[in-house]
Amino acid sequence: MSDKITVLLVDDHKMVRQGVRAFLQAQADIEVVAEADSGETAVTLAAEHAPDVVLMDLVMPGMDGVAATRAVKAQSPRTQIIMLTSYHQDEHIFPAIRAGALSYLLKDIEPVALANAVRQAAQGEAVLHPRVAARVVQELHGTRQEAVNVFTELSDREMEVLRLIAAGANNSSIAEQLVISEKTVKSHVSNILSKLHLADRTQAAVLAWREGVVRRDDA
Repeated sequence: MSDKITVLLVDDHKMVRQGVRAFLQAQADIEVVAEADSGETAVTLAAEHAPDVVLMDLVMPGMDGVAATRAVKAQSPRTQIIMLTSYHQDEHIFPAIRAGALSYLLKDIEPVALANAVRQAAQGEAVLHPRVAARVVQELHGTRQEAVNVFTELSDREMEVLRLIAAGANNSSIAEQLVISEKTVKSHVSNILSKLHLADRTQAAVLAWREGVVRRDDA
């Protein structure tokens, strides 16, 4: 039985997958067991192969890397996820880490460093791009510059949805009050959680109350 580190490659660009595969396959201790060009396919292949490590793209059509990471970790907790992307903004970093990604790397990484990150992930050791690591440390230390007004990135419609969430409305009620579809409401809620770096709507409601977005006489 092989003791190689098994890897699933997930990226919607074939050229990227081919390049990463070519280098990793040349490593004596790493085996690429499958490739996926979408989040949906990644979840299916992860269930089939239960790889040690998944190299996950972030932005893909359909199911994105965050949703795919969450689904893969739910069905195979032992599988470690390395987010390999070109995006380093907060709205990408924190949702990915909260979804279960162990490591977060940018696609400008040197091939040797990527192979080493795979080996470290297989041992449960996280690797973060320096720029990403700096943001994580700042977040942990509570030094985010935008903390003065945490809602500046929300659109007017997202603020409306947030107020209704804080008032205790469910998606169906929000859709009815704003005369939009529930699917649109879900999209707004997802954007709100992503932009505010929150895990669920309860946290969003608490933050809204704390920051005075909704008052007792509004609820």
